[in-house]
Amino acid sequence: MSPQEISLLLTHRPSASTAVLLLTLLLCRGYSQDGPVQQIVALLGDDAVLPCFLKTPVDASDMQLEWARTDLAPGFIYVWEKDKENMELKQASYVGRTSLSSDRVKHGDVSLTLSKVQLSDEGPYRCFIPQLGQRSHVDLVVGSVSAPVIKVISNHSSRVVLQCESAGWYPEPELLWLDGEGNLLPAGPTETLRGPDDLYTVSSRVTVEKRHSNNITCRVQQKNISQSRETHIHVPGSVMKQRSATFIIVVVCLLYVCAVIALVWNCALKICPRKPDPEKNEGEELKSQKQKHSRAPADNTESKELKEEPPSEQLENHPTDPDTSEEIQEEEKKEETETQTAAQADLPSCES
Repeated sequence: MSPQEISLLLTHRPSASTAVLLLTLLLCRGYSQDGPVQQIVALLGDDAVLPCFLKTPVDASDMQLEWARTDLAPGFIYVWEKDKENMELKQASYVGRTSLSSDRVKHGDVSLTLSKVQLSDEGPYRCFIPQLGQRSHVDLVVGSVSAPVIKVISNHSSRVVLQCESAGWYPEPELLWLDGEGNLLPAGPTETLRGPDDLYTVSSRVTVEKRHSNNITCRVQQKNISQSRETHIHVPGSVMKQRSATFIIVVVCLLYVCAVIALVWNCALKICPRKPDPEKNEGEELKSQKQKHSRAPADNTESKELKEEPPSEQLENHPTDPDTSEEIQEEEKKEETETQTAAQADLPSCES
């Protein structure tokens, strides 16, 4: 027993039973362990169960039970005797965070529940039942993990630079870059920082060439605690390829629209021909009527007869009375008006 341990024992002045427990812990330290050491991994802030079972599943409620840290002096974290917990030599950092299940104790299960695990809780633990001379050892490993975050540092036409960072790890992890097929990518060195809370922050950068379906994975892992976290990012193809593809699509769409417009125009012209100009038709009709009235007679016999007609008969057939001339002119105008009306009625119409 070291002088420090003896001084601690005299300073606390424990009761006789507590002194016996402390002496038992100190004397048993360094003895051979019964069975292999069990390793338990717990994440920071979670609850951990340190397993311990009696070889014979009997009720251990009336037995004396000790849970201790073998790397501390004194290292009692939970002592059960005389149907209650002894708090005299308990480590201060474990107060209010250790408990046993009374139902499980009746069946020989004396496993200790440690609440809100801290980094300082990592270490070796021992479960000891003096009456049975049975002890078992547990090694508690505390870990802390967090999800990585990927950022785009620079984006060029053919390549992109990515950075992955993950903070709040314990123990120190490793960072890996993977491609879409799960192959390792050559990346820059991993930068590691340890904060005042003893947690690690890791970061790394990688340059990736742009190509189709380029999925990149950043994985942070810690093998001692069998924990890993990863984040994925999709790197799009080259910007030039995207622009050329977009240009081709736009050109094809414009050609398609032009073809549709031309087809509709041709169909419209076939179904509905161009509407004739009424004024132009009216002018042509008047011109043709004037030509009819001014045209010379085609029959020479009639012409001769007119020439050989006596003056008296010519006067009778062609009176020179002004009133008669006006009536003839009015009738001619009336006939021309009726002819124009009939011509307009015969014009083709197209309603669109």
